[in-house]
Amino acid sequence: MYKSGFVTIIGRTNVGKSTLLNALLGEKISIISNKPQTTRNEIKGILSGDGYQIIFLDTPGLHKPKNKLSEFMIKTALNTLEEVDCILFMVEADSDVGAGDRYIAGLLKDVKTPIILVLNKIDKVSEDVLKERIEAYKELGNFKNVLWISAEKGQNLKELVDAIKEVLPEGPQYFPEDMVTDQPERNIISELIREKMLYFLKEEVPHGTAVDIESIKYIEEKGLVDINATIYCEKDSHKMIIIGKNGSMIKKIGTAARLDIERLLGSKVFLELWVKVKKDWRNDEKILKILGYH
Repeated sequence: MYKSGFVTIIGRTNVGKSTLLNALLGEKISIISNKPQTTRNEIKGILSGDGYQIIFLDTPGLHKPKNKLSEFMIKTALNTLEEVDCILFMVEADSDVGAGDRYIAGLLKDVKTPIILVLNKIDKVSEDVLKERIEAYKELGNFKNVLWISAEKGQNLKELVDAIKEVLPEGPQYFPEDMVTDQPERNIISELIREKMLYFLKEEVPHGTAVDIESIKYIEEKGLVDINATIYCEKDSHKMIIIGKNGSMIKKIGTAARLDIERLLGSKVFLELWVKVKKDWRNDEKILKILGYH
């Protein structure tokens, strides 16, 4: 019997949803940052094994919306709840139950989809603390199963996959076995560039940025891929920070992104980055559509 289905990963911002997805797939398809609200779009990751296929949806972390982009992110996350075969409700084992966890548990209260509670970051707590946290988080709802993992260290991921397989229905193979995501290369490249901005830039700058891939050209005779991308930001002062003194910051971002893109494409890459100011673009529906947030 072949089992297949769709699984959404839901939780507060920065609980490790993207780290888990990348760890399960063994490839980097979703960007990671210690800053909140890293994931903006619903990312599909495909895990195929002997007799099963799991399609994961890595959704944006739930938070109070502050602009149209935030509203889009929240809507993206909530829309998946009734459309999947299983929900992974991800929380942090190294934190007490917070208001955000209770808020999400409230949203899940009337959802009929099987829910697996997943406590992440168990490598950061003692066994005694972990036991206390498990019991505290269990009180948030009636869960089909409760598991504790470390996405970063790869602990108990097999047990998590087995628990998911138990609730999956019998179904077809939706994607080829060697396919790990349905995201176009263009989208992944854009996100890899944005990830480097999240890593290198000051707290207030990265969330006011977006990346538009203007062109991707495969130059066979030179054995490289030529990529032109535009970074949009909201303020002139942010543009100066992104570029840096004598172009030092944009060079740092570009170099780090290029290395990841080369690993993704398996080819040498020439990456050219431009920076443009689009004031208040996160509330501009036309810009949001151009950037794929619609």
